[in-house]
Formats: sequence, structure tokens, C-alpha cells
Amino acid sequence: MRGNARKVTVIGAGAWGTALALQALRAGGEVSLWVREPARALAVDARRENALHLPGTPLPDGLAVTADAGAALAGASLAVLAVPTQHLGAVLRDLGALPPSLVVAKGVETGTLRFPLEILAEARPGLPAAVLSGPNFAHEVAAGLPAAAVVAGSDAALREAALARLSSPGFRLYEGADPMGVQVAGAAKNVAAIAAGAVMGAGLGENARAALVTRCLAEIARLAVALGGRAETVAGLSGLGDLMLTCAGAGSRNFSLGLALGRGESAAKVLAGRASVTEGVATAPALLARAARAGVELPVCAAVAAVLDGTLAVGDAVELLMGRPPRAE
Repeated sequence: MRGNARKVTVIGAGAWGTALALQALRAGGEVSLWVREPARALAVDARRENALHLPGTPLPDGLAVTADAGAALAGASLAVLAVPTQHLGAVLRDLGALPPSLVVAKGVETGTLRFPLEILAEARPGLPAAVLSGPNFAHEVAAGLPAAAVVAGSDAALREAALARLSSPGFRLYEGADPMGVQVAGAAKNVAAIAAGAVMGAGLGENARAALVTRCLAEIARLAVALGGRAETVAGLSGLGDLMLTCAGAGSRNFSLGLALGRGESAAKVLAGRASVTEGVATAPALLARAARAGVELPVCAAVAAVLDGTLAVGDAVELLMGRPPRAE
């Protein structure tokens, strides 16, 4: 790892980026948080609070906040890329040289159908990179509540460095060597959470939600294996763990969107009132297309995509899924 061994730069000041910047500081690092809009960077720095995405959480004086990417990255040994998947490519085009990088976005890029590490590899060929994923709500990590995640990548030195820069007694990180499986799980769980929320919003009950989430797990495993990942990865923190959180937690943006859809509200109206990205909306059709390219059927994902684009009502989607031909589990 080059640069200042203790310096971590977080690119992206959404709730998750801010929480990870606080976690890196908690782990003993020297930390810079890059905010894309200069006016917002000044406001966050002046108030020592990210009022838009993480209100009520004070930012310690030791956390440097800036819109100057060059200054933020100067001397850093690790970059944490906390930019939503749909904007990652554009941000990477605007940045200069990067140190080894840890991607924390989840999803599939529309149009190209690339996962975050594939977007990074296209923009920065040969750059050591890994992905961090797990059952983590940003506000809980920011508050220092107990949590765990996995860091997956092919570069062992980068995995170890990420653990060293971000781990603390309250934030346990595990190493993994299946970045594709972790990315598939991280993307698909957001789609599953919309489906789970819709089931609950429509008053279909806990039995229905449990059955749905279990079948989503099977879909994720099939796709992960087809794309070169491992089925067992889906049983870990980035798969089952994240599904448990986002398909039941009230703090999940995707679950709350599904809940509103199940109650008859429109996706456009719900999304218009949000400052943060609800990744599952763009991910559903993109993941479906990526799966089709690999010859994998994703019935739940297809139903969510159809509900989101208005071609299928929630009740009809449930009826369609329940009416599928019988098969072995």
C-alpha cells in the first residue's frame, strides 16, 4: 500500500460514505471525506454534521471535509468509493489518480449491466480493488453500534489493509475471496427488499414474506454461480445477512418503497420525496437483463421490475408468482 499508511479517503458523502468515514476515524485512521458539491462541503464542514443524509450525527474535528478531490486523496493509502452505482462511472472520470480502492456501492449499472468492481476496472485498469458489503444500516454504523461485513477481492494485501483501516471492536470485518458472489448478493437484496415491503404493505402476512425472501435467496445463489461466484457466499453476511436486514428493517429505503407500493402509492411519488438513492429501482431491470444474458431466470426480480414500471399491479405479481408451475425446491 502506498502513501500514508494511516490515511483513508472516502469518496462520496451520502449516509453510508459518512458513516464509513466515521468508522475509519474510529479505527485510528487519518480520514478525509470528499463531497462533490463545494457549497455542500462547506456547509457540512461548518456545521460538523451531514444534515442532508445523516442528521443528528456530529462529525469530529479530526474528520477533514472537502470538495477538493486532489487534496482529499493526497497521500491516501486507501480510497473508499461510496458513490451510488449509477453515478460511479461519472465520478471516476472526474477523479485523478487513486490508491487501492474499496467499493461499497451495491447494484448494477443500467445500460452496461456492470457491477461496481467492473465499472472500476474499466475506468482504472489494474488498480487493486475490493468490495465491502454486509447487513449494515449507515446510521447504526455511524453511532458505533455492533455490526459486521465482508471485504471481498482477489488482492490479499488490499483485503488485509481494508480490515486494518476500518475494523474496530464494534465493526467486525471478514475477508472473502468471492467478489462476484458478494456483488450479486448486494445488488439482488435491494430488489428483494422492495418485494418484501410490497408483500407487507399489501397485508399478505409474515408467511408470505418469509417464503418470498427464501425464494429470493435461491435466485441470488443461481445467478451468483452462473456469473462465476460461489453459492456458499450467499449464505453469509453479504447474502442472507443483508437480506434479513433489508427485508425486515424499517430503516431500509428499498423495503419502505415496497411498503408504499403495497399500500397503493406510486413509486414516482415516494421517490420524489427522497434525498437518498433507492438502489433497487434501477437495479431490478438491470439485474434482470444481466441474468438473462447468463441464461438465469429471476421470477421475483422480474415481478418487481414489472411493478416498478407500472405494467403489473402488486396483487397480480403475487398471483403470478404463486401460480408458477410446481418444482423441486
